[in-house]
Amino acid sequence: MSLAGRELILGVTGSIAAYKAVYLLRELTRLGASVTVCLSEHAREFVGALTFRTLSGRPVLTNLFDPQSEDAVEHVALAERADAIVVAPATANLLAKAAHGIADDFLTTLLLAARRPLVIAPAMDGGMWEHPAVVANVATLRGRGVAVLEPDAGALASGLSGKGRFPEPDAIVEAIRRALTPVRDLAGERLLVTAGPTREPIDPVRYISNRSSGKMGYGLAGAALRRGAAVTLVSGPTALTPPPGAVFVPVQTAEEMREAVLQHLADATLVIKAAAVADYRARQAAPVKLKGKRDLTLDLTPNPDILAEVAARRTGAFIVGFAAETHDVVAHARQKLESKGIDLLVVNDVSQRGIGFDAEENEVLLLDRWSGQKALPRMAKADVADAILSHVLALRASAAVKKVARER
Repeated sequence: MSLAGRELILGVTGSIAAYKAVYLLRELTRLGASVTVCLSEHAREFVGALTFRTLSGRPVLTNLFDPQSEDAVEHVALAERADAIVVAPATANLLAKAAHGIADDFLTTLLLAARRPLVIAPAMDGGMWEHPAVVANVATLRGRGVAVLEPDAGALASGLSGKGRFPEPDAIVEAIRRALTPVRDLAGERLLVTAGPTREPIDPVRYISNRSSGKMGYGLAGAALRRGAAVTLVSGPTALTPPPGAVFVPVQTAEEMREAVLQHLADATLVIKAAAVADYRARQAAPVKLKGKRDLTLDLTPNPDILAEVAARRTGAFIVGFAAETHDVVAHARQKLESKGIDLLVVNDVSQRGIGFDAEENEVLLLDRWSGQKALPRMAKADVADAILSHVLALRASAAVKKVARER
């Protein structure tokens, strides 16, 4: 799900990690969200309001206000108009106030007044996260439906090491997306998703690969998790962070991907093969680095056809494949759909600029084995992912209806 057009409030409290909220704000605005920042009094000791105002393009709210003024009432109303509120970083003090309904500054007043999804990303020094009071406050908030993220573990500002580091922005963005996705129509489903490229070694330093970034597969995994599914993500090498909650299986080669897919296939109710598996590998990779500037002939052999093998096993899962085409797109895609024996093929015309490989957007054609065809317009890959999943549910329901009708 894209954040474009979403209205968010970003609360920042007095943690040394307050500077990291600047990076979070930049990411949220890059994704199209409109963000109003609310700084606690102590947060301004770490990062000035001017930084947030410059990046958000909006006035920054503080806790220095007259509660009787019209502006103050309007600011509280803003919390009602917002799609979600995010507090990042949140101190142990903020957790305690939110848990017990204390509203003694601007930010906590907004939290108490709002009836919108709330995401909290804690950051605190060593030992504090495990303190019984903090544990109890977090449990109280989660019991009310607040998404309180787990802080990361590692070196802390005090020099200590432990759990308390500010979560990565990608994890916070994913939590926001989940909070904004009330539909849990994939609850009970078990998805197996593949993503990214494979790397087929030529020698210890060189390999055969392709331009896949993995963004589409990771987007599908994240969208499915937000909609309630259990997800296993088998991924080739990418620069992406796996969506929180997914069972993550990193692989390098096509053979490794095949083994991982077959290992997790039996439990899957939906298989989405979004990975760009290399068609060929070196028959015999050189054990040492190849030297010299000379003509080189590689002896290549085909990689296993994982998608066809998965379809041939027919475990009962709904099977989705991907195809990257450059010409005669529909004809080649139909041929692939039929030859693989799958249920749905998602087709990319990678000859178009700005979509497909390593892009933020995609524009795809959905072809199914019941002769159906649906074009999805250009949109963010997160939105394409949701559209694909919705189409799968509709197709599966329709196929079930057709099966019942035939049996009658």
